[in-house]
Amino acid sequence: MTGAAALAGGSSRPVQLRAGVRLGVVAIVALAVVATFLDTASRAAVNPFNFFGFFTMQSNIMAAAVLLATAVLQVRGAGGPAWLAPVRAATTTYMFVVGVVYNLLLAGLAGGVELAWANWVLHVAFPVYAVLDWMVAADRRPLSYRVIRLILVYPLVWAVVVLIRGATDGWVPYPFLDPASGYASVLAHVLGIAVAFAAFGALIILVSRRVPPLGPVLGQRRATLRDGT
Repeated sequence: MTGAAALAGGSSRPVQLRAGVRLGVVAIVALAVVATFLDTASRAAVNPFNFFGFFTMQSNIMAAAVLLATAVLQVRGAGGPAWLAPVRAATTTYMFVVGVVYNLLLAGLAGGVELAWANWVLHVAFPVYAVLDWMVAADRRPLSYRVIRLILVYPLVWAVVVLIRGATDGWVPYPFLDPASGYASVLAHVLGIAVAFAAFGALIILVSRRVPPLGPVLGQRRATLRDGT
């Protein structure tokens, strides 16, 4: 059997395995969100607008929902709609930013996720997985850099809502967005956030354009090694 034939003959099993991994990751993220909510509620009354107002919570939920949709399409053997790849690029960018910003700027600060394992899932494991999934899986396509405009929509809307809440009811999810520090400082951070999302989004798009999906490449190499060619 040639390497190509072996790869084609066994292609359904890796696809189902990857879909299963994605579904498992979605379940773990959902469990982390629910456990965090219940843990918070066990210690004090929970305002859902505050709890789900954190960018970490919203981006994890969005990324998990998109990953779930991708996995379901994968199980069914159906091609995704045209909008799915840009949306996946956006949610992957959000998770990329969550992982980098949390671990560089926010780790150890008060007010974060109290459950250690859930904090690790939401701020470390899932961001790393989201980026790896984008790099490895074959169900993506080259994207235009114009997708950066789509990527920026949600973070900027989120920032505007946070600033409105900070100016009205005083709640802010992160200290660097607190109006008490001065609106010049807040505006500088918002501009920095926009630049960061554009830069990380450009990297995600660059991967789609320049880096072949690693899954098929590794599969072909394994098949070649099996055949001894």
